[in-house]
Amino acid sequence: MLRVAVTGPESTGKTTLSRRLAAHYHTTWAPEYARTYLEEKGPDYTLPDLEAIAHGQLHQEEQAAAEAQAQGHAVFFCDTDLLVIKVWAEHAFGYCPDWILQRVQQQHYDLVLLLNVDLPWEPDPLREHPHLRQHFFQVYQQALLDQKANFAVVSGALEQRFEQARLLVDELLGS
Repeated sequence: MLRVAVTGPESTGKTTLSRRLAAHYHTTWAPEYARTYLEEKGPDYTLPDLEAIAHGQLHQEEQAAAEAQAQGHAVFFCDTDLLVIKVWAEHAFGYCPDWILQRVQQQHYDLVLLLNVDLPWEPDPLREHPHLRQHFFQVYQQALLDQKANFAVVSGALEQRFEQARLLVDELLGS
């Protein structure tokens, strides 16, 4: 079974694209756990909160993978990944716990869709840095290059993003 992660800076359509791809391929997706966690606990977070979010994200991915496998699906999607937690931990606290760094290196995605920052910023109480999106995009891109990840940058309006992503996933699936 193939794993596809959708990653990138805030307000780039990760959730919308993940959900839409899962619907298109009639499969499961792992929602972004950080949103659920922060909606419950409030927008202020500590490094231990980020660790709890990382554990929650891993659990979401495991559940989505198990469900996809049980249903015989060829692929499933992850709305964000631990790379997001790594980037936020390093930005907010200047440090990322070793276990998260190790998991980022160990996790394998067959494809990572890195969403570009060419969509307008949509304000949200849980979003923090509208002026740093290009910076974060470059951080994600460099990290994926360093990992030698199979990734592609997805750009344009929401419909264009979906079409680009769909073509990349079709290619991955050999369709």
